[in-house]
Amino acid sequence: MFKALMLEKDDAGFRAAVRGVDETGLPEGDVTVRVEYSTLNYKDALAITNRSPIVRSWPMIAGIDGAGTVLASSHPAWKAGDAIVHNGWGVGETRWGCLAERARLKGDWLVALPSALSSRQAMAIGTAGYTAMLAVLALEAHGVKPGDGTVLVTGASGGVGSVAIALLGRLGYQIAAATGRPQEAAYLRELGASEIVERGELSSPGKPLQKERWSAAIDAVGSHTLANALAQTRYGGIVAACGLAQGFDLPGTVMPFILRGVTLAGIDSVMAPLALRQEAWRRLAGGLDAAALELITEEVPLDDAIAKAGALLEGRVRGRVVVRI
Repeated sequence: MFKALMLEKDDAGFRAAVRGVDETGLPEGDVTVRVEYSTLNYKDALAITNRSPIVRSWPMIAGIDGAGTVLASSHPAWKAGDAIVHNGWGVGETRWGCLAERARLKGDWLVALPSALSSRQAMAIGTAGYTAMLAVLALEAHGVKPGDGTVLVTGASGGVGSVAIALLGRLGYQIAAATGRPQEAAYLRELGASEIVERGELSSPGKPLQKERWSAAIDAVGSHTLANALAQTRYGGIVAACGLAQGFDLPGTVMPFILRGVTLAGIDSVMAPLALRQEAWRRLAGGLDAAALELITEEVPLDDAIAKAGALLEGRVRGRVVVRI
């Protein structure tokens, strides 16, 4: 038996509970992991509260992220004792996840835990931080450099936004942090933001083309916020879109694309190829200040994860939530 956050849905309704699970129920896979830490991402919170149809197979152990130690492996790349990180690949959605003491995963999905990071730090980063790094890599690939102008980060006090600001700040970029929580201004400035933008400036319908303000943007919000970010991006700039906290719609026009040559880059963390994952984690290991990561992080035990998931969706969580397994 092992302890897990189990989600169930049947004729009796939906239930989420931390309880014992028989290890014989683990799915097929070539690597069995002792999970040391997991985390709560936005998608995890939606699944745990059943507020969105994230889970597509029942019953389900929640948790799209995990960090821990290999217990057994028939995969040639992994052996017992190896330290690993897992993100995405449908785990916690179609396959039992990592908010549990044990997980059985596919070796092709795993990334070696960088030596510079502990398993706790890896989950303080989690999918949110890994997604932020993918967005930064997209900006760099487009040619955006420190000194080119201000980079806008939306959803700034959330997990993706907080890590994005910490990464960009350490790289020397000028950052504008858009947030609906003015009380977090000091926190965002400590992470590296030089300007605070009130969320309402971006979250309502705006003109197709607006004043050019940003050299680039990282958007975790979607909907009108993304449309306005595109309309405010300078000629030849780029917006990396990686979230939908406001909505999955994009109520904009083609104007920024055809009149200013703006690029909209989609960021997918779930199915990203292994080489890109490895590069992202290599950069994360050296690109985040340990003190900044600790500032971003709150730790809870597994038994508190359900309550914390609700708080996350209600906007009462700042930064990243690490779940101690």
